[in-house]
Amino acid sequence: MSATLREVIGETQHKFRLDADSARVCFRTRSELTQGLRVDTNIRQHALVMDEPQAIGGGDSGPAPVEVLLAALAACQEITYKAYAAAMGIALERVVVELEGDIDLRGFFGVDDSVRPGLSAIRGRVELTSSAPRAALDTLKAAVDSHCPVLDMLRNPVPVSLTLASP
Repeated sequence: MSATLREVIGETQHKFRLDADSARVCFRTRSELTQGLRVDTNIRQHALVMDEPQAIGGGDSGPAPVEVLLAALAACQEITYKAYAAAMGIALERVVVELEGDIDLRGFFGVDDSVRPGLSAIRGRVELTSSAPRAALDTLKAAVDSHCPVLDMLRNPVPVSLTLASP
């Protein structure tokens, strides 16, 4: 018989309390610009194609990287809701996250250096289907927003270092 999500989470938490080093992992990805603005990305055994819309020079063969960022936040929220609901014993039948982000493309295209090249705002809506009382769902939301890795990375700067490989 397979373990429930609640059991897996409990066992994992116990393991990490006993051995903090076992909780440290490194995620990796490799991507390559292949044609026009198309990027082929490999993440473990998964492939992901990203591209820009035709309106800004791409071939529209996949979502834009900014859209993938929004999708990553939505997916991370949904996964964190499911995990924390299971750990807290809250029945959760469905989670849907809708996000939108604003960007001024003058920053990306170097038209105005005072305009940031990235998103200036992200707005979203989380829809939960649950028989739990509103107070329990509010507690769940607070837990999710405190522990969602992608939300944390967007809210708090992450040190990034990129080096240029020598030819």
